[in-house]
Amino acid sequence: MSARELPCDTCEGVVLFEAPPCGDGHGVDCPELICTGCGTAILIATHALRPSRRPARRATHRHAA
Repeated sequence: MSARELPCDTCEGVVLFEAPPCGDGHGVDCPELICTGCGTAILIATHALRPSRRPARRATHRHAA
């Protein structure tokens, strides 16, 4: 299990978080962490979101003649 110290809002301080056994196959790189103090679960974002390469579609309004 990987462990790291992170701020916990519930404990109101920096606490040790551990990765639980991962059912998704991430192993020690699992983005889910559990506070060892209170049990609060957090999810660490591991990948930055990429903007869509598709151009934005403009709304077209057709006026009735």
